[in-house]
Amino acid sequence: MNYYLAIDLGASSGRHVLGWMQDSALHTEVVHSFKNDIIEIDDTMCWDIDKIFTQIIEGLKKCAAIGKIPETVAIDSFAVDFVLLDADNMRIGNAVSYRDSRTQGMEQIVFNKMPESEMYSRTGVISHNFNTIYQLLALQKQNPELLDRAHSLLMIPDYLNFLLTGVKMSEYTNSSTTGLLNCEKKNWDSEIIDTFGLPARVFGDICQPGDVVGEFSADIAKRVGFTAKVVLCASHDTASAVVATPFDAAKKSNSLFLSSGTWSLLGAEIDYIHTSEASRISGFSNEGGYDGTIRLLKNIMGMWMIQSVRKEYEDICSFAELDDMARAAKIESIVDCTSDRFFSPKSMRDAIAEACVASGQQIPQNAGEYARVIYKSLAVCYQQAIVEIETLFGKNIDRLHIIGGGSQAKFLNELTAKATGKDIIAGPVEATAIGNIAVQMITAGVFASLEEARTVIRNQT
Repeated sequence: MNYYLAIDLGASSGRHVLGWMQDSALHTEVVHSFKNDIIEIDDTMCWDIDKIFTQIIEGLKKCAAIGKIPETVAIDSFAVDFVLLDADNMRIGNAVSYRDSRTQGMEQIVFNKMPESEMYSRTGVISHNFNTIYQLLALQKQNPELLDRAHSLLMIPDYLNFLLTGVKMSEYTNSSTTGLLNCEKKNWDSEIIDTFGLPARVFGDICQPGDVVGEFSADIAKRVGFTAKVVLCASHDTASAVVATPFDAAKKSNSLFLSSGTWSLLGAEIDYIHTSEASRISGFSNEGGYDGTIRLLKNIMGMWMIQSVRKEYEDICSFAELDDMARAAKIESIVDCTSDRFFSPKSMRDAIAEACVASGQQIPQNAGEYARVIYKSLAVCYQQAIVEIETLFGKNIDRLHIIGGGSQAKFLNELTAKATGKDIIAGPVEATAIGNIAVQMITAGVFASLEEARTVIRNQT
């Protein structure tokens, strides 16, 4: 049996998922999972990257312990965050989280030198203050000595690949989210880099999903008890999730995806860049996908809101229980889930309550009411985004594929179906890990193409 291991690193947890084909079906097994909490270091919100890598090693050891040695391994994660290395390949500073406030005010500095419309036409990416370019400019302003020492910039999955193999590669789909990649050339935009005085030396060659990074280093192989080949998947977790979206090729042009996790990413998979002014004003980014595709999508706050509320209630109930509580609640208040007030508040409950007060609506009083407000609000945001994308395309869309963990929220799915009037197709739940595995299997020749992989996934969804 040939196994393929997806290491799926999310904004709140990480998992090792083995995949293999048996009896013409794709099978998966979670062999290890761990929490991935943001920590505070010197008043800065950071990822505990050393702990993350320790957990990656533990998961690999578990593969050896159960006798299921993967042929290949690939890592995906959230976008925009990075690690800097010096001339000796030693890490510089911390792996700062995109939810840190260091980038406040950086957008205006950028637009004073290059208009927002030009930035969009070059990168295809909507300006969000957490984009990599703003993080780098914040570093340039606040800690220039760190940037002066830097010789390499690696996105989070690329850095973890480097720790496993000693090889530095910059994967395309994750790099496309930075605000530094030229969307037409699919390479770093030298004019943007020069305009803002960023060190060109830190930006390595762009590589594609399916490219081989290398074998485990001798030290890693000794620690985990085996060696394996590390390959690039579509390392932005949304890109991997879209790989696993069970589109029917004949119907894909009338289908959208909604990757429902910490973020809600709603959009279409297309084969061209869509950088019209109407697209920019509507807030749609062009992010790189597998096999030359483009994900035209809109960021919506997503399940982060419900995750935060649940945490404030000290996780007293499961997400499934929250779903039932939301269904039973009577409150009808709605908030704007695209508002920055929900990005990183000290209290999500307070942020929602303040938004309700400002709009003259009822304030939720318990976990169920908060959940209902969030779910109803998300459904409205989804409906608005679909109308915007239908306007851009000049046609009606028939169906919406909801993938990822949020696809299990049955009440939210029902509200979304009612608000949008679309056929809702839910699953797969493990879309990101399955998409990661699918790229490995295509690379290994298990699947002849993306469409063949999707056919298998569709038949099991």
